[in-house]
Amino acid sequence: MKKYALLFLSFPIIFLGCSSLPTSENNQPAQISSSAPEDDSGQASSTGIDLDSMIDGEAIIDDIPSEPLVNIIYFDFDESNLRDEYTDILLQHASKLGNNSMIEVRLEGHADERGAREYNIGLGERRSQAVRRTLMLEGVSSDQLTTVSFGEERPVVFGNDEESYALNRRVEIKYIN
Repeated sequence: MKKYALLFLSFPIIFLGCSSLPTSENNQPAQISSSAPEDDSGQASSTGIDLDSMIDGEAIIDDIPSEPLVNIIYFDFDESNLRDEYTDILLQHASKLGNNSMIEVRLEGHADERGAREYNIGLGERRSQAVRRTLMLEGVSSDQLTTVSFGEERPVVFGNDEESYALNRRVEIKYIN
C-alpha cells in the first residue's frame, strides 16, 4: 500500500518538474530580448568594441601572400640538378624561412620506380640536398632544414608512363611548424 501512495504522490512532482517555453498572450512563444541597444538605422553597432585597439586591416592583408608557395620541386630523369624554373620558388621559400628562424622545413626527396631501390634512395637524397644547398646559399640556417629520402617508396602517382614517372621525381618542401 505504501508503494501505491508513493507512486500517487510522485505524479504531481513529475508533472510540476516539466516546463515549457513561456508564451505570449496569443499563444506564440515569447521572444527573448537582448540587453544590447537596438539601432533601427541599419548600421552596425560598435557597442563594446574598442576601435582604437584593433589591428590595422592593411597590415594583415599585406602578410598574406598573393599566391600560395609551391611546395614541390620536380626533376629530370636521373638528375639532381635544379631546373631554372624553380629558382624563384626557392627564393620565396628562402625569404619566408629567413624572416622567421623558428620555422623548420623537411625536404623529402623522391624518385620514380626505375632503377634499383638503393640507387633511388641515393638519388632522392641528392635531390633533397640540392634544394637544401640552394636555400642555404640564400641565407637559410642549416638548423631549419632537414633532409630525408624516400626513393621510390612513396609515389604520388602509380603508373608506368613518362607522365607518372615525371610526377614522382620530386622534392617536397614540408613546413614542420
